[in-house]
Amino acid sequence: MQLGRLAIIAAVLVVPLRGEIKRAERKSLLDSDPTVVYLDQTLKKTIDLQVIKDAPVFSDKEGKQRLGTLKGNQTVRLEAITDKIYRVRGQGTRDGIAGWAAPWAFSSTDPEFVAHLKSLYDRQIQIQNLIAKNQLAIGMTLDEVTLSKGKPTKTTIRKTATGESARWEFIEYEDVKNYVTEVDRATGNTYRRLVSVTRVEKSKSFVEFENDVVTAVEESEDHQATKSRIVVPPQIFQW
Repeated sequence: MQLGRLAIIAAVLVVPLRGEIKRAERKSLLDSDPTVVYLDQTLKKTIDLQVIKDAPVFSDKEGKQRLGTLKGNQTVRLEAITDKIYRVRGQGTRDGIAGWAAPWAFSSTDPEFVAHLKSLYDRQIQIQNLIAKNQLAIGMTLDEVTLSKGKPTKTTIRKTATGESARWEFIEYEDVKNYVTEVDRATGNTYRRLVSVTRVEKSKSFVEFENDVVTAVEESEDHQATKSRIVVPPQIFQW
């Protein structure tokens, strides 16, 4: 028997059930290069780096098409990263320039900025993959869960002296079409006629948060529990 069978809805008018999940509109995060982490979609504050010396700037992350030269001794804004190269915006030898440059060209007030950016990159690539598949994981933020699953069907919030905890519930439905076989009296031919659509519960997910970070995930689909996924919680870096 299918999970959570609900009332039959007339085929001529299928009305969404109250509480049905409405998918959040996708941000450009999923429409961009999947190997790149765009910081304006990831961090709430900008990251500035100091240019140590003049460095070549490329239009592509593979470093094949050179745009020009980034002037040394200036502060530039970091726009995107891969595991090997950074996209920055600053001043070139002639005018403003934006493109990809190697990490060796930069320094930061954080002496471990290269390692920290690598950690940030690794985590966000995992998050982008989860969002693309509408999946959940322990360690995701509230915003990341919303991007992945949309608005919750039900929310419960509990405030304590140490912070705030919450529980979100997501229910997904699918429509099952019901047909009857009839005979055309004029021709004697048989045909299938759609008589109704049954909306059934396809999957259910529960997510628990503490201070906007997922601490527990419970998922089921057709009565089959899925194994919880875990990612590193977001880190706060001082730049």
